[in-house]
Amino acid sequence: MFIDGRLASGHLTFPLADLARETGLSLAAAKNQLRRLGRRVSRVSPMHPFFVIVGPEHAAMGAPPLNGWLDDYFKWLSRPYYLALQSAAATYGSAPQALQVTQVMTDHPRREITMGRLRIRFFVKRGVERTPTQPLANAYAPLNVSTPEATAFDLVRYAPRIGGIGRAMETLLPLLPRLRIFAMKRLLETENETSTAQRLGYILEQTGKTVLAETIHAWLPRQISVIPLVAVPKAGLKNAVTIKRWRLLNNSGESSL
Repeated sequence: MFIDGRLASGHLTFPLADLARETGLSLAAAKNQLRRLGRRVSRVSPMHPFFVIVGPEHAAMGAPPLNGWLDDYFKWLSRPYYLALQSAAATYGSAPQALQVTQVMTDHPRREITMGRLRIRFFVKRGVERTPTQPLANAYAPLNVSTPEATAFDLVRYAPRIGGIGRAMETLLPLLPRLRIFAMKRLLETENETSTAQRLGYILEQTGKTVLAETIHAWLPRQISVIPLVAVPKAGLKNAVTIKRWRLLNNSGESSL
């Protein structure tokens, strides 16, 4: 049987075209075959004829864990991706709050995916393929995850979209022992984003990571604009304190900052 063959080869996924080709069925007949399979398969997106095999052990969830099939899906799409933000941080042991969604970075806007209890939210980033990643350890299949340094950088950059700077810091703090100076230097060159570097450098300085903070400060251009610490102001800038060293206006409202 086609499904058993896919599982035997270590794959939890297949596009409709492969089902048709390997079984000799027409596309219409292949679609009927999928209907007969019922809950044994789940379509990843209504926009794409790409399916995930749902084993008995994952029937209650309605989908297998994302680390078993996401890489196959993005290879089929021919698009870059990586597990990002709080989801990436969780793989490094930083999970201050249980996430209800999995956060994935890619290069093109995509609708949120819901498969049973599994929810995937996509974030868009220009030059995503340049961001340093590494494979998820002990995963069933390959899965790209942002490095600790790239995860920290993204947490600050996307803070307004993941619950604010306070939530970003809550996730960032347990990551601090994993951040490496040489990897941070490489990240700064690849990301080349001054505003996020200013914010991250200041946060690292405030949390006692002075060597890392100095690494970022040394990378910054001599002439940089004054920007708000929080990209989307919560309380305006009128009474914000100026942080001269980092050229920031502290409008965070966070006592730790």
